[in-house]
Amino acid sequence: MHDRVTAEYGPRPLVPRREAMHELVSTILSQRTDWRNEDLAYRELRTLGDWDTIRALPTETVAHAIRASTYPEQKAPRIQATLNAILDARGSYDLDFLADLSPQDGLNWLTALPGVGVKTASLVLLFNYAKPVFPVDTHVHRISTRVGAIPRMGEAAAHRALLALLPPDPPLLYELHVNLLRHGQRVCRFSRPACGACVLRERCDAFAVHGNAVPPFKD
Repeated sequence: MHDRVTAEYGPRPLVPRREAMHELVSTILSQRTDWRNEDLAYRELRTLGDWDTIRALPTETVAHAIRASTYPEQKAPRIQATLNAILDARGSYDLDFLADLSPQDGLNWLTALPGVGVKTASLVLLFNYAKPVFPVDTHVHRISTRVGAIPRMGEAAAHRALLALLPPDPPLLYELHVNLLRHGQRVCRFSRPACGACVLRERCDAFAVHGNAVPPFKD
């Protein structure tokens, strides 16, 4: 899978795209939201002020600022609770201490924060600190299940199952994640996947069973 999607979409060097708090909050905003609205919601959120200001504002104000993201009324209190928890635990919003933790300790610390699941934690640890973890978003989960790399399971279990199949090589894990995400957006879509254009179809269980009529993916 890695070789084929890399040949299709190109190499992806592991270079942090944004600082760790940006990555953390944006990933919370990204749930059930496309990247354009995620970015818009984050930019509007930051117009409210620094993290101290944002955590102390009325939740309704924060929800209004992130309204471009889906379910802002749920994400706003999660973001504020996460900011409060980080400040209480560390005395600041600097997450660079995660670089010195083991991957599992980093996952444990981040997933103990309100509203932070294993996908969000894995993204921060891999993207910002080159830890050997593998984020499983909806695209990675869908593709991995359809091709038969893993059996049907929830996303949390899929993180463990896929990581067990992969080498502890952060650049490879990053490249595979990013290229599978792109493949899921362009080809192996939730419904009506473009199987005729898929570089994985020769190894895909779903294509072997359904041909070009692979049904919508159901969690």
